[in-house]
This record gives sequence, C-alpha cells and structure tokens, in this order.
Amino acid sequence: MSTLQIVVLLLVLVVLAVAGAVGWQVMRRRSLRQTFGPEYDRAVAEEPSRGAAERELRERERRHAELTLRPLNPADRDRFAEQWQAVQAQFVEDPAAAVVAGDDLVTRLVKARGYPTADFDDQLAYLSVEHARTLGHYRDAHDIFERGQRREASTEELRQALVHYRAIFADLLDAADTGADDNPADRNGAARNNGAARNAVERDEAAQYDPAARNAAADNGAARRPAPDHDPEEHAHA
Repeated sequence: MSTLQIVVLLLVLVVLAVAGAVGWQVMRRRSLRQTFGPEYDRAVAEEPSRGAAERELRERERRHAELTLRPLNPADRDRFAEQWQAVQAQFVEDPAAAVVAGDDLVTRLVKARGYPTADFDDQLAYLSVEHARTLGHYRDAHDIFERGQRREASTEELRQALVHYRAIFADLLDAADTGADDNPADRNGAARNNGAARNAVERDEAAQYDPAARNAAADNGAARRPAPDHDPEEHAHA
C-alpha cells in the first residue's frame, strides 16, 4: 500500500470517527429532549453552556435510576384522590388554607412514590426525569404557595396555584397505579380511567370556581336524570 493510500485511509477513518461521534451526540441530545421536554430548555437557559446542561440532565437520570419508586395500592390511591377532593372543597371557605393543604398533599404523594422531599429543588430534579411535562405546574404552584405564606398572593393567584397542583397531582397519581407498568393493556386501561377521573375533577373544580360553569354542571346533571314519568324503581330493576 502506497503512502498516499495510507493517508487517504487514515483520513477516511478520521472522518468516520468524527461522524460517529457527532451522530452519537445528536442521538444523546435527542434522547434528553424527549425525556425532559421543557426542562431541557430550562436547563440550557440556566447552565453556562449546552454541554453543562446536558451533563446536569444525565446526572439527574443517574440519580433517578438509584431510586426505588413504589406504586400505590388501590386503597392508598383512592385515599389520595379523596383527600384531593377535600382540598378542592376547602378552597371555597379558605383559599389560602386550601393551597397549603394542596402543597402538603402533593408532597406526601411524592414521598409515598419514593422520591426524596427534604429539599424542594432536589425534589424537582428527581421528578424532572419522569414528570417533566407537568413540573412547571408544580414549580409555579409552589411559588404562589410561598407568596401566600407571606400574604402576597391574591385569591385568583391562589385559585391558579390549586389548578397547578392538580396537574402535577394527577400526573403522579396516573404513574402510581399498581402493576400498570407491567402490562401494556393494564397501562392503557389505567390511563383511560385516570383520564376520565381527571376530566371529572376538572369539571367539578370549574363548577366550584366559576358560577357559570356551576350552573352548566347543574343543567347537565338534570339532563342525565330520568324523565319524571319514569318509575325510578322500575328503572333500577331494568
């Protein structure tokens, strides 16, 4: 093999190595974007460089992999759902206390799943690996919660905080179904059931916060009731 051929071969190998490295970097970046969604852009904005941001996100993945996350059994899941309904009802009488209760309930759900809760920023970092798309809601809700503690939040802001808490709460509860991760059919069924439950919660909350929506909900309830000329007992036996 001539010197020229050796040089050409070496150049080809270098080009292939560079192309492989670039391709690997693109794949890793795409994977991080898919995993972290809006949190990827947030990390890039906060860190001094894109490379530093991606190293931080990969470190979050490594730490998250060391956790032992726990599903909730049906009884615990129902208990959390009922407690959320109580928080929602509390808003009417005491918005500030309802936001405090909502923050506490979400924190307890996070802990029940197996996430650390001692430090809020650390908690966000762990949650960002699997709940990045609702993490902004949690961050905004907690910010309003803290301003509420200083009596700096309006009633409308407190209402918005509870809406934000609902988003992360529903996301955590969806991911907490026992066995849903083991069977695709179970996972799809759980998603449908939880989606229906979440829609019902949203309708109930809209009716609670908005008089017009409350009247619409009442009208819908009347429309669902049997016509007056139907015998309720006969209807039940049917």
